[in-house]
Amino acid sequence: MAPLWPFILVAASGILAIDTPHPRNSALYHLTKQLLQKYHKEVRPVHDWMEATTVYLDVSLRAVLDVDVQNQKLKTNVWYREVWDDEFLSWNSSMFDDIREISLPLSAIWAPDIIINEFVDIERSPDLPYVYVNSSGTIRNSKSIQVVSACSLETYAFPFDIQNCSLTFNSILHTVEDVDLAFLRSREDIKDDKKAFLNDSEWELLSVSSTYNILQSSAGDFAQIQFHVVIRRRPLIYVVSLLIPSIFLMLVDLGSFYIPPTCHTRIVFKTSVLVGYTVFRVNMSDDIPQSTVSTPLIGVFFTVCMAFLVLSLSKSILLVKFLHNEQCSGQEQPLLCLQGDTNADRLRMDPRAQLFGVTESSVCQEHQAQSGTLNEVLSQLHSISSYFQTQDQIDQQEVGWLALLERFDRLLFQGYLGVLGLYTITLCSLWALWSRS
Repeated sequence: MAPLWPFILVAASGILAIDTPHPRNSALYHLTKQLLQKYHKEVRPVHDWMEATTVYLDVSLRAVLDVDVQNQKLKTNVWYREVWDDEFLSWNSSMFDDIREISLPLSAIWAPDIIINEFVDIERSPDLPYVYVNSSGTIRNSKSIQVVSACSLETYAFPFDIQNCSLTFNSILHTVEDVDLAFLRSREDIKDDKKAFLNDSEWELLSVSSTYNILQSSAGDFAQIQFHVVIRRRPLIYVVSLLIPSIFLMLVDLGSFYIPPTCHTRIVFKTSVLVGYTVFRVNMSDDIPQSTVSTPLIGVFFTVCMAFLVLSLSKSILLVKFLHNEQCSGQEQPLLCLQGDTNADRLRMDPRAQLFGVTESSVCQEHQAQSGTLNEVLSQLHSISSYFQTQDQIDQQEVGWLALLERFDRLLFQGYLGVLGLYTITLCSLWALWSRS
């Protein structure tokens, strides 16, 4: 029995070799070989060269990855599909085991040179090297691409801004006589398609409208399709972290106008509010988009409010400085007046003068002394009257300056209140427009 085992193994291997089909004998292999054996991918796949090849395009937005306002760039993830007919890749499915669709390498067949005009950067996308071809010669090429496109981003209505960016597809070399473009789906289906969009990011997809037109240039007429992607920002996080604290800070600054202008505490209070403004601006500088094209409304409003605060603080400092100078000048004059009275009393109460006056005076001298005393009293009364007149003038001037500064302070308060009301109305209007869009 032992010598029979080698014959049994040889017989079994022969049976397996007969039952296992060789790849060269499969219908798929013969079909692929027949299609690509005499295929030239450099030639546009039409029998009549005057007939245009129509490429059907479709775009489905999947996610908004980044919105770079400073560099005016939009980064999105798009599911892109294009379909066209290749007249050299058709077959009779009944001759090849009823095979109706196969996959072929994209590098081995002709493909349209469709580009995105707004494309500005290369991002890593999954490489799908194969396309599907059916028996009638229709080719379907589907792939996921990350598009970094140029877009005019407006941030004036931040955080209630709505962005409209375009993706323009056209052939780079073939004119409309050679390669024409068309929509794979209806425009209404493309516009309302939000199923594939990841709706958990900062941005919300509103619509994707599309248009078809002919681009006329010196090189010829080119067919192009534009997809207008309309997105809007979700503002809740910015309302809680930016708008509400900013309004509270402005109301505190507005309340500082009720402190009397002559009070020194007002300067300390406004200085503290100014420091709070500065710290808040530094903290929110990372959250507010920076752009050289447009400035957000909230940034403009903060600048105006800071200007009002600086004007009010400067006015308070000038008022305190003016009152301090007036008090110092008003205290020097009484000292001079009292000093003059002291010298006069010293002359009158000098014992040596009285001694000489007793020993050497006469009736005439006494009369002259009395006249001198009256003149001295009159001069003192005149100086006192002049002092009080000057003091009254200073008080009147001080009252005038105080009235002028109070009117200026009232004007600043009304302007501040008007700016705050205008800012609130504008934000509410922008929020209403954002909600209706």
